[in-house]
Amino acid sequence: MKAGFYTIMAAQFFSSLADNALLIAAIQLLRDLQSPSWMTPALKQCFVISYVLLAPLVGAFADSMPKGRVMLFTNGIKFIGCALMLFTLHPLAAYALVGFGAAAYSPAKYGILTELLPSRQLVVANGWIEGTTVTSIILGVVLGGVLISGPVSGALLAIDIPAIDTGINTPPQAAISVIMGLYAVAALFNWYIPDTGVAHRSPSKNPLFLIREFSHCCALLWRDKLGQISLATTTLFWGAGATLQFIVIDWAASHLCYNLSRATYLQGVVAIGVGLGAIAAAKLISLRGAVKVLPLGIVMGLAVIAMIYVFKLETAVLLMTLIGASAGFFVVPMNALLQHRGHVLMGAGHSIAVQNFNENIGVLVMLSFYAVLVFLGLSTNAVIVMFGLFVAGTMLLVMWRHRINLAAGGVLHLIAIERAEPGRGH
Repeated sequence: MKAGFYTIMAAQFFSSLADNALLIAAIQLLRDLQSPSWMTPALKQCFVISYVLLAPLVGAFADSMPKGRVMLFTNGIKFIGCALMLFTLHPLAAYALVGFGAAAYSPAKYGILTELLPSRQLVVANGWIEGTTVTSIILGVVLGGVLISGPVSGALLAIDIPAIDTGINTPPQAAISVIMGLYAVAALFNWYIPDTGVAHRSPSKNPLFLIREFSHCCALLWRDKLGQISLATTTLFWGAGATLQFIVIDWAASHLCYNLSRATYLQGVVAIGVGLGAIAAAKLISLRGAVKVLPLGIVMGLAVIAMIYVFKLETAVLLMTLIGASAGFFVVPMNALLQHRGHVLMGAGHSIAVQNFNENIGVLVMLSFYAVLVFLGLSTNAVIVMFGLFVAGTMLLVMWRHRINLAAGGVLHLIAIERAEPGRGH
């Protein structure tokens, strides 16, 4: 791997770590404000709504300048949103601003991989990037839990700066002040991301043109016989993953009697599983063998249902590891395949914007459904069973569609794709 890849990986880790630690701090802020329970999943919805609304614009923006510069600028927007949550803005509005920065950050983060590396290294690169991203998501949640816990928040609040009233008086505020430092570290790494030397084009200033172009890109990827399978799969994965974050918190409270801070530690166990699965996929699965991992989506759904029978910590740790490993091994090849097809069809930035658009519609839909179930008062076990069956059933439909594509002869073999790309795969 080129040295610049590791700089990208470090920048992504710290920025994503801060995003997810901030989620826990924001949840605690809502609880301190005695907000209704449906506002908790609404936090994540406010974060991802920008991915959907800005999708026609951010791909063109990412392709218009060096992607390291895009990542630096958008990370700054996240920092501002974090700072506003600390002092003035309601958690829902502040986290929405952080999501705005993240939506513009993402196409550059993923798109730079196809500019920097040959296609034969994309699965390996995605193994590390996805492992880093998903691990930072879970560890960020764990870190947020640690920062709002009594001993750590007490130590942070005890820090006194003479003659300065910081206005930081509660555990969530202390946590947010630390999280701002994480965004600053990410900015430092963003500064050193190299320019790949790929030519950049200026985006059109006509929003109607951008929307038409984006719609065309969406149609291209959904019509592509491999693109539609990988896009459907990653859309399901990210929607399920976002919902599972909140399900685990409720499940840990009802089955293990854990508070918010302790419940986040279990998600660290999932991170270990995700990391192991991602590393294994990078070593064992090639780009042209990516579709072989589809049955693992069914395994993940059924493993989630098993949560209703778990009441002991030891069993919970084993199950969380299994769920994480299945997810990591499952999503890495699918994401690499999707990036590859998108890069071939429309360019890196546009393809990642299309991916983000669809995946975050999945997040919004699944979180909305979860919020409705919480509002209706369904038990945690009922929600878990419905969630697991939905994941497993949807993956069966995706596998059925792939078999139809194969039978119709509509799937171009990936070996032929790689050979058709001049200067790639060598």
